[in-house]
Amino acid sequence: MKKNIAIIAGGDSSEIVVSLKSAEGIYSFIDKEKYNTYIVLLTQEKWEVQLDNGKTVPIDKNNFSFSFQETSVRFDFAYITIHGTPGENGLLQGYFELIGIPYSSCGVLASALTFNKYILNNYLRSFNIDVAESVRLFRGQTLTPEELSKICLPVFVKPNDGGSSFGASKVQTLSALQPAIDKAFKEGKEVIVEQYLQGCEITCGCYKTKDKEVVFPITEVVTDNEFFDFDAKYNGQVDEITPARISAELTEEIQRQTLKIYDLIGAKGLIRADYIITADNKPVLLEVNTTPGMTVTSFIPQQVRAAGLDIKDVMIDIIENEFN
Repeated sequence: MKKNIAIIAGGDSSEIVVSLKSAEGIYSFIDKEKYNTYIVLLTQEKWEVQLDNGKTVPIDKNNFSFSFQETSVRFDFAYITIHGTPGENGLLQGYFELIGIPYSSCGVLASALTFNKYILNNYLRSFNIDVAESVRLFRGQTLTPEELSKICLPVFVKPNDGGSSFGASKVQTLSALQPAIDKAFKEGKEVIVEQYLQGCEITCGCYKTKDKEVVFPITEVVTDNEFFDFDAKYNGQVDEITPARISAELTEEIQRQTLKIYDLIGAKGLIRADYIITADNKPVLLEVNTTPGMTVTSFIPQQVRAAGLDIKDVMIDIIENEFN
């Protein structure tokens, strides 16, 4: 019998618009001859499954099932594509652990670790991974002169416990710093103020199963915007070049490091690591995405195509790894 696959989108942050686009992408990638596939929308107000006839029916949270026309459908696997809480920070992973449903992404600890940029970077720093200098702020806090002296302008200000598509700013002057912090706090409970690094921005995706590891070609990100913001990511204001225009030696170094990071955080499923290559040809980690965007034009599908792989086969790897 076909397995029932739930593609879980939605969430409780501004990232919901990205999540819905990713869900549509994943739905198109999964082999319908092999799996019964449904998109499930999760928000604070409702949990519901979208049916082929356009109707929606509620999800039973007790066992993550739904009933339609006197038939009860139980899900065999959950593909999580919620960007932000609760799908990227371990909360939803904990729920599926409790009720015993396999899922696509990193587990509770790895998800919580990577969701907090400051904690992740300082954890990886202890394993000699180069990361940008940064300061973390909680609500009500402001930067002390000592903290500010660690990070020379310009800086990036962004939510520490959220995505980087909303609430992020590049700050060039002291007068713009506090407004940027206030903006970031609208998207999260913590804010990270991070050293700006000049260089070439690149990103590398990978995944591992019980019997293989796959690291993709690297993508170079070129935009005329101040940084790789929402418009660059989703409104086409960017050139994404795969494979990146860097040396074979540097490509191999970044791919090895991405696989190393995968193991250090205890990752599962697809991840993507973002870097800046500085003037001295050193890759500096920016962040790790454990539920990377999966629209048709997102980085991971691009890299899959550049590797000469079929995205349907990648989806099968991710799903079947939980049952082998």
